[in-house]
Order: sequence, then C-alpha cells, then structure tokens
Amino acid sequence: MTSCRFRRDEIFQSNRYFKMTIKTYKPIIIRVSEMVSLFLLPFLLLSQPEVTKNKQDDGYPIQSVNINHVKLTDNFWLPMIKKVQKYTIPFALNKCEDEGRMDNFLIAGGKMKGETRGQMPFDDTDLYKIIEGASNTLISKPDTKLERLLDTLIAIIQTGQETDGYITTWRTINPAKPPAPWVKVKDGKRWESLGASHELYNAGHLYEAASTHYIATGKRNFLDIALKNADLIVNTFGNEKGKIYNVPGHQIIETGLIKLYQVTGNQAYLNLSKYFLDHRGHPSRSEHYGPYSQDHIPVTNQNEVVGHAVRAVYMYAAMTDIATIMKDTTYKKAVHILWENMVSKKTYLTGGIGSRHDGEAFGENYELPNLTAYNETCAAIGSVYWNHRLHKMTGHAIYYDLIERTLYNGLISGLSLDAKQFFYPNALESDGKYTFNRGACSRQSWFDCSCCPTNLIRFLPAVPGLIYSTSADTIFVNLFVSNKAVIPLNQKNVTLTQTTDYPWKGDVKIDVKEVSHPDFVLKVRLPLWLQGQVMDGQLYHYTSKKTLLPELKMNGKKYPYVVTNGYMQIIKKWNKNDQLHISLPMEVNTVVSNDLVTENRGKAALEYGPLVYALEESDNKNGFEELQLSENEKFKVVFNKNLLGGINTISNKKIKAIPYYAWSNRGVGKMKVWLEYNTSSKIIHKK
Repeated sequence: MTSCRFRRDEIFQSNRYFKMTIKTYKPIIIRVSEMVSLFLLPFLLLSQPEVTKNKQDDGYPIQSVNINHVKLTDNFWLPMIKKVQKYTIPFALNKCEDEGRMDNFLIAGGKMKGETRGQMPFDDTDLYKIIEGASNTLISKPDTKLERLLDTLIAIIQTGQETDGYITTWRTINPAKPPAPWVKVKDGKRWESLGASHELYNAGHLYEAASTHYIATGKRNFLDIALKNADLIVNTFGNEKGKIYNVPGHQIIETGLIKLYQVTGNQAYLNLSKYFLDHRGHPSRSEHYGPYSQDHIPVTNQNEVVGHAVRAVYMYAAMTDIATIMKDTTYKKAVHILWENMVSKKTYLTGGIGSRHDGEAFGENYELPNLTAYNETCAAIGSVYWNHRLHKMTGHAIYYDLIERTLYNGLISGLSLDAKQFFYPNALESDGKYTFNRGACSRQSWFDCSCCPTNLIRFLPAVPGLIYSTSADTIFVNLFVSNKAVIPLNQKNVTLTQTTDYPWKGDVKIDVKEVSHPDFVLKVRLPLWLQGQVMDGQLYHYTSKKTLLPELKMNGKKYPYVVTNGYMQIIKKWNKNDQLHISLPMEVNTVVSNDLVTENRGKAALEYGPLVYALEESDNKNGFEELQLSENEKFKVVFNKNLLGGINTISNKKIKAIPYYAWSNRGVGKMKVWLEYNTSSKIIHKK
C-alpha cells in the first residue's frame, strides 16, 4: 500500500465524533476522502432528475413532523441523545475499526489484502446504522465536521461495492468462506443461501441509512450506492424468466426499498418490496424458512406473531407501508390481526417482545417468563417503528400508548446511563448469576453480534420525530417532551413550545408562539394509564379501576375537551401566545397479569406514570427474596436528583423501587419487576 505525505486531516484531529486510531489503512482513507472532495463534489451538485426533492408526504394520511422542525430542550431525552452523540457513536466507530468493519470494505475493493474480519455476515450493517444515526443528528443540528466524517466512511463503503452494484463484503472477499458457520455455501455464488446469508438484510439497512443521509444532507454519494444496489436487486429477483424466485431470510429490505421509493418515486422499488412480502410462505416456492422467519404461510394469512421477533416486526412495518401506500385492504386486515395478538398475548409490561432466547423468538400465547425473558433491544426498536406506522395509518392513540411504554421502559433499558454499555436481551428479573446478556448478567460494552448497540445509535437521535404528527388541519401531540417545534400545516406554520418534567411529573405546558394557520385542531394524547388501562387488550390490569381525568386550562381558565381515538381534542381559533396547560395526574399503580401468564400468578408490579418500576438488591438489601406487595398499600414518590441520573423512587416501609430502565447501573445484583402480591380478593381475567 502506497503511503502519502500530507498534514494530518482535521477529520481525524478535531472531530469529536471520530477519535479513531487510524492504522494501516489511514493513507487510503485520506485518499478516498480527498477523492470525495476533488472528484465527487461537482457530481453531487448536479441536478439529478430521477431523485425527487424529499417531501413530507410519505403516502400516509397522517404525517410525522420531521426532526428538523423539532428542537429538543428536554431534561430526559436531550441528555441521553447528547451522550449517544458524544460517547456511543465514537465508541462504536472505534469498535468497528478494531473488528475490521472498514477493512472489509477496503479488502473487498482490492485496496487491502486479507480475509474477511468479524464473525457475522451482517457486520457491514454496523457502519450503515452508525451513519443513519449520525445523519439524524445532522438533521437536528448541522455539523460540517461530522458531515465530512460521513463522506469519508461512505467513500470507504463505496470502495467495497462491485461494478454492477453488489455489496456484501464477506461474499466479495471470499464467497467460499462465510464468517459464520451457519451460512452454508456450495459454489460460492451470490444469493445461494438467502435464509442465512443476510445479503438482502444488508441491502435493507443500506437503503434505510442512505435515504436518511440524503434527507439530512441533500448529497447523492451514499444514495447512489444504494440505488445502484437496488437496481441490481430489482433486476435479479422476481417471477420473470431468468430471475431468482425467492425472498430474504431476515426482513428489512422491504422497508428499505419503500424508503427509496419515497425518495425517488421509482415504482419498481415499491413493487419489489411487495413482491418479497407477497411470496413469503407462498406454496409455489420450493424452499421455505419456516415460522422462525415468518415464512410458513403467506403473510396475509398469518394471525399470530411467531418466530424471530426482530424479523417479524420489521416485516409487519413493511406490510403496514404496503397496506397504506397501495391501499391494500388485505394487508391492512392482516397487520391489525397480528398487532392484536402481539399486544393481548405476547408483550411484556415493559413493551418488550420476544420471550425466548432460543431463536430470539416470540413464544406461545401468554409465554412471558421473567428471568429468562429475551426482549431484544432491536425488537423494541422494531416495535416502535411498526406502531408509529400504525398511528400514521389510523390516527389512533393506542399505538402511541405502546410506543411510550416501550420507549421509557424496554427500549432505553438497552443503554446504560453513561451510554457506554448495552443490554442485548432485557430481562424482567435477575438472580445475579444467570448470564442472560450474552455471557453476562449486567450490561456489556459490546457483542460479537453488535446489532443492538448500533441500532440504538440509529434510533435514539430520531426520537424528536416521534413527538408530533399532522393531518389536514390537525396537530397531534403524541409524546410529552420539552421542545420547540415549527410545524408545517397546509403550507403554513404553527410554532409551539412544549415544557414539561415528564416522566417525573404530569404537568405539560404548550405555548403557541406563532400561528399563521389559526383554525387548526389540537389533539393531545390521553394516556391509557390515566384511563385505568395498562395497554390495549386483557393481558394486564391495574388493581384499581379508578380513572384519573386530566385537567385542561386555556390561558389560565378551565377548558372543555372531547376524547376521540384516545386524544383530547381541542377545537378553537388559535391566537399567538395562547397557552394550554395540561395536568396529567400521576399515582402509583399496582399491575397484575392475566392468570394465563403462569409465571406472574399471585404477583404484581408497580408503575408511576409511563414508567414500570423494578426492585434492585442495592436498595433492598434485607430479605430481597421475601419482598412482597400487599393490597391497598400506601407509597411515597420522591425525586432524587443524585440517584441514577435523577429519578423518582417509589417506597414504603418495606421496599424501594427505581424505574426499570435504570437498573444494572450499580454493578451486578438481583432485580425483580414482579413481586408476590397479597390480596384478599381473587382476580380472574378472561382469555
């Protein structure tokens, strides 16, 4: 490899996101970075008619308010996202360097010599997901140094792409030697082991990341890599003569293709996505991957969530896209049936899904163990993606109730409070001995399969895009998060600020700062936990049936509202400086499970607002195994700014509980969400 002489590039010296120790391929990275600026920049500035300028409209009747319109000021979410930017992204890039993710692209492109590094056929996607997360941060806050870093990484990725658009580094480097023994090869040809090769999964994450990067920067460098690959796959798969009649083993290419369709308007991408869904479980295919990959029967005939939970929710998200964009009523019916099964029989109190370590899979109906719960972090993220689409399709709040439950509990539990360690599975009980987290009973700094850390990186910076949505003349307030938002509505803008200490307190203040569209409807979500309901369905119940009604005040005076589809609806002519104050009363709730959840019989758990609580041995040192809850207990809720980053604790004379997401930040120890429950009345729940 030829060395170069030049000053140390500022990308590697001053960029706080990229403190990598550049080793043997440093000259190549610098050369490709220089190539980006010298040769590709004029191309990036050319008009490209086949790619439409990104629009708000993605085919759904309800639109998200994009990240670039929402500036967080929140004391809960903003520090977390900043930690991801400051610590998690550079840490993950260092791990990618150490484990050869960049090397693989350079080896595949002939710029380095060597064999495939890493242990997974989907290692390429770690870089894609990091770029997607970093691109989401660029949408929130432009950063020229970070943008240059991404240009460098994209140039490295481009090096590994074959001339016809194919890109999966392990197969390009040595198709006869896959990095994982479960990928079976015969002659080394492309696509020969689609159930395990992850070639199409890799493509899906490429498309998702490239679409986000294009929206963030307007640059074509990453998007063109994705489009070249997508065109190859469009010409490779299908029913036509000479094409391959098969589907991916691990879903995500379906949503990725739809993202490319939404950016480009190219119908071929949308059609291929539907093709991959239509032919899953189709009897005319000679090879099927079975229930593990949701490939046992056609997707529109499936009525139970089964198999690998991440694959499943990625597929259901794509099915929801197809149902909406293509107005396919069969798909629409199927996703509602599947959602109902998941929420009423297979979802943990934390919003987590996938109860079995074996196959990272959904179990049987009501199979929800605690010590051995799997609840993969990636599955929680996939559930949010799916539920967000269901909200945009229907306008109903129940999907956001599950999003909130998942976000505040079973999703952010995957990241330590310092943003440097991770849970792959998220158990609801720990004995301090069972190594549920891939060899550990506490969080780890990395995994041989690093999908969860990099998925958190791509997801968390996008949280601001979940707060608001719009439809016609309606603004939906879906999450209670402090922010300032400029919300486009019918080609005009409404500027709102939201101020709250949620999830610690239930007071929410919404100020109308600017209003060029005064006749809009404001819909503020009425959380299910205020309505005496844990989540949709009969899986969990509060022991108290009391409904707590929020109080709304407009400019200091009580204001009436009606509830529609789970939202408090406010119709008025809005004026600048109007102030809406919403009081969401919070009380400690005791939760019990349906008796069909055998492991939770005779047990109860605690909630406060949107948070599920857990007991750690650190706070309950005496007789931890004998701790119980009793009927009609009185609890004290206290905010402790010096404990676990600042949290509300729940306590009485016997116990002290902390938010579930914050457990395992003080070393290894025992933890429980569900405790023995003494009650004088027998609780019976219907199936």
